[in-house]
Amino acid sequence: MTTTQAAPQQSQTATPSAFGPRIEVTGRPFARSEEILTPAALEFVTELHARFASTRHERLADRQRRRYEIGNGRDPKFRADTRQIREDADWRVAGAGPGLEDRRVEITGPTDPKMTINAMNSGARVWLADQEDATSPTWHNVIGGQLSLFDAIRGQLEYTSPEGKEYRVTAEHTPTIVMRPRGWHLVEKHMRFIDGQGQSGAASGSLVDFGLYAFHNAAELVARGRGPYFYIAKLESSEEAKLWDDIFTYTEQTLGLPHGTIRATVLIETLPAAFEMEEILYVMRDHIAGLNAGRWDYIFSIIKNYRGRGARFVLPDRSEVTMTVPFMRAYTELLVKTCHKRGAHAIGGMSAFIPNRRDAEVTARAEEKVRADKQREAGDGFDGTWVAHPDLIPVAQAEFDAVLGDRPNQVERQRDDVEVTAAQLLDVHIGRDITEAGVRDNVSIGLRYIEAWLRGNGAVAIDNLMEDAATAEISRSQIWQWIHQDQSTAEGTRITREWVAELMREAIAGFERFDGDRYDDAAELFADVALGDDFPTFLTVPAYSRYLVDA
Repeated sequence: MTTTQAAPQQSQTATPSAFGPRIEVTGRPFARSEEILTPAALEFVTELHARFASTRHERLADRQRRRYEIGNGRDPKFRADTRQIREDADWRVAGAGPGLEDRRVEITGPTDPKMTINAMNSGARVWLADQEDATSPTWHNVIGGQLSLFDAIRGQLEYTSPEGKEYRVTAEHTPTIVMRPRGWHLVEKHMRFIDGQGQSGAASGSLVDFGLYAFHNAAELVARGRGPYFYIAKLESSEEAKLWDDIFTYTEQTLGLPHGTIRATVLIETLPAAFEMEEILYVMRDHIAGLNAGRWDYIFSIIKNYRGRGARFVLPDRSEVTMTVPFMRAYTELLVKTCHKRGAHAIGGMSAFIPNRRDAEVTARAEEKVRADKQREAGDGFDGTWVAHPDLIPVAQAEFDAVLGDRPNQVERQRDDVEVTAAQLLDVHIGRDITEAGVRDNVSIGLRYIEAWLRGNGAVAIDNLMEDAATAEISRSQIWQWIHQDQSTAEGTRITREWVAELMREAIAGFERFDGDRYDDAAELFADVALGDDFPTFLTVPAYSRYLVDA
């Protein structure tokens, strides 16, 4: 397939045949966007949709049915129909590709030019280049992020800030890039897929992000001794994982790559996926490198699935839902055991604490929290972990160096001592209270994060914590659940719509307003997703459609 360039225009299409499927681009062109949205790249994205979009819709319908079943009392469990996969001791996964053998510290972050350069200079072993929860999916961020990655891979990325500060990649050894496309539930409304029968709809954000990145960069990455690697988010079943595996195989065949060149790391960040870890590894065994414990989305998934199941499923303040509570320990221990049993890497999650270079006390507290978190992960058998700030890389690396030494990982460490039951995965009893401070924090964090997200910022430092879409989801979903389960604070205040609305008004009044802020829009959206009768499955879905799609 030959890449050609097209001049910027208001609408572009790729049409394999006069009456065949096509992609129409309605997003406004901007500087260099035509280098990503080439006719050949659009043709590839079109073919991905033609082959796989209908199966995506089927998998999303499966999700809806599963949520309905859980909400009506049918708890998830380990599947009987896949027992033979779990009981077969012989199969193993492909494992690490070139550049993924040692993943002891990975840095996460969005793909704008400045953050891309900072990540490439960070000293981490791996960079999770995040087009998902750390990116607000404005059209410019989506395509601009592709441009940043295109340039970074070729060693040609430079950036000058509005203040005139110049950024360049200066590191001798740069991290291996693992790109995270959007989850199956998200769409790209600046691109429309029109099938062979003339039916049209918004393109899949997953297929757009993956397709553009793979098409432009797969061969270049292989030539540079790495490979096209992906973090796969929000999966809920092995059937969803099989869909990705089919996409990988088709992509390799189309782009002339040997089978198995593409490697994925799947985030186990939904409750249903925790019951299918081995099945996910199995169906992706030719393409999978490991699993990641996506802690924040996992907590959100627990709340979302059990929000209407009564008071015993109500979690306390977000700050009390730590990695050492029973259901989180069960989930992470099972993940390490499962990965090492099958030759896969187990990658730990991100502590939200971040340093503040202007406040030594805040920095010391963040380093202490992160050090304890990474010490626990390395001791449990994880092969690597995430950090959200470059200054935390030495802290995390020291803990993994202490356990790994010169070894690239500890996959050989089998956790035969671990036995996790379905009941343990569902043991959400923590025994702590909801406090007024916890409610106020959720309101304040939710409003401030959404306001920044609406302005195009997907990863936001708030109160010395790194917040992204997943942590904002916890904040608003807890509010919704507390209201609908008639909860009260430890101080005796009943949590009602009216009280939370009052807290929202107080919070907005206390924020420092500025020209172009989006606090009014943020308040409107937060009220819809936290105080309404209905529970949107993701706050980013209505937020995107309402505020980020160009007219």
